[in-house]
Amino acid sequence: MTTKINTYEDLIQEKQRLQLLLQMQKQWIREDIDEIKEELQPIKVAMSAVGKITSREPGNWAMNFAGNKLIDLVVKKLILRKAGWLTRIAVPFFLKNVSSHVIAENKDKILDKLFSWIGKASKNGHHEMQEEY
Repeated sequence: MTTKINTYEDLIQEKQRLQLLLQMQKQWIREDIDEIKEELQPIKVAMSAVGKITSREPGNWAMNFAGNKLIDLVVKKLILRKAGWLTRIAVPFFLKNVSSHVIAENKDKILDKLFSWIGKASKNGHHEMQEEY
């Protein structure tokens, strides 16, 4: 909507009107972007899950090695021993990828639990040695 500007006051009013219109349109755009982000959230979660299944978390090589060996032993050798060759290859592959992410996310808890077991085992062994003498 264009209005004819005849005076300086008309110019100032038009400028204020346009600035207000600009602010309203910016707010609408922000709201639209927020709605789009909210609608895309399930896709983001799904893509994250697919990423965890198809890729490994780098680092923590010792803990990942132990997890991989456990998966090979339990899943590949025991659970899937009668499955087809493709299943015996694919399932452990995906489980190893997922486990690497789980290990990375829970590294501190896993190490705390491991050290508490080691501490208990060494205390029990130490007491048994003292009782023998």
